[in-house]
Amino acid sequence: MSQSVCTMTVMDDSDPEIVFDENGVSNHYLRARKRLAEECFRGPEGVERLKTIVERIKADGRGKPYDCVMGVSGGADSTYAAVLAKELGLRPLAVHLDNGWNSETAVYNIEQLLKRLDIDLYTHVVDWKEIRALQRAFFKASVANVEVVTDHAINALLYKQAASRGIRWMITGSNLETESILPAAWGYDSRDARSIKEIYKRFGDGTPLKTYPMASALEFIWYMMVVRTRTLAILNYGPYNKREIMKRMELEYGYKPYERKHGESRFTRFFQEHYLPTKFGYDKRKAHFSSMIASGQMTRDEAFAELNKPLYKADERTIDVEYVTKKLGFSPEEWDGVMKAEKHKATDYPTNAWLFDPNSKRMRAMRRYGKGEIGVIQAVRDLF
Repeated sequence: MSQSVCTMTVMDDSDPEIVFDENGVSNHYLRARKRLAEECFRGPEGVERLKTIVERIKADGRGKPYDCVMGVSGGADSTYAAVLAKELGLRPLAVHLDNGWNSETAVYNIEQLLKRLDIDLYTHVVDWKEIRALQRAFFKASVANVEVVTDHAINALLYKQAASRGIRWMITGSNLETESILPAAWGYDSRDARSIKEIYKRFGDGTPLKTYPMASALEFIWYMMVVRTRTLAILNYGPYNKREIMKRMELEYGYKPYERKHGESRFTRFFQEHYLPTKFGYDKRKAHFSSMIASGQMTRDEAFAELNKPLYKADERTIDVEYVTKKLGFSPEEWDGVMKAEKHKATDYPTNAWLFDPNSKRMRAMRRYGKGEIGVIQAVRDLF
């Protein structure tokens, strides 16, 4: 175990940018508690705030087949977000990105949920050659956040679908109860299309990206400032206890839980539980458990007990490594070279990082405007 561990969470110096105060409390815990206090709304206040936003969504969608779009992956957070949306009387269009890595359980969960909730589904299938070429390029670039390839496509797809259908609102399953902590050094902002293009130009095989959804920084600004697309993180309004919610979804919606977080994708499991910890020393369970500690859903002792459990059983790791690398077209020798190659940050290649600093005044303004908390005039003032 690292010698420098936060006294309130299980975050440690596997994050090279972690900072501790005089009591050994990390910057991650302090920031998480601040965000939970400012951005999560519980009790009567949460009910009233959500009611007001839902009324706006319904008004903006009046006369249209759908009043909001929402991404569905088969994961617990997006699943429960869909349940809440229907209970609130919203008319969502579910949007799913098929990147060729869905698990059978994820497909089952999506089908069961949407059938029982009577929600229409739009699925965008990305040509497998494109996904494979992009993911291979990111592995060859030796950067940590290979999942940027999928995360960017999902985000771009939601904005594009909303705009093309005249829908102003997007519902997300992102939430601070379980996701308030994630070190910036462990990854890179998935919205930066320039980063994706530059890495692909250097390490890709030249496969044309015709079906891969992509949006530049200017396009995201256009959607938010001109099209005025808004985002509702619905799980931040009201109680969201992950364990209790999982039980409810199993009983009422036939939801099949995954053994681990993000088990809806075999690639994501491989990425988080083999590639990141083996090559970079990043165990994302630490961030996830620390988020739950900060929100009171897990104790520090419980988190340490979970961390003492192996990420993989030996035979499972061997099977997954062989399956994923073979599917991506890496020979055993090539993959060994990937794992031994010098590690790089995304910013070692050209990026638009200055636009995506999460702590900048600019990004805070965009985040608040995207949630409808401030108007366009104030947002422009904060941006420039």
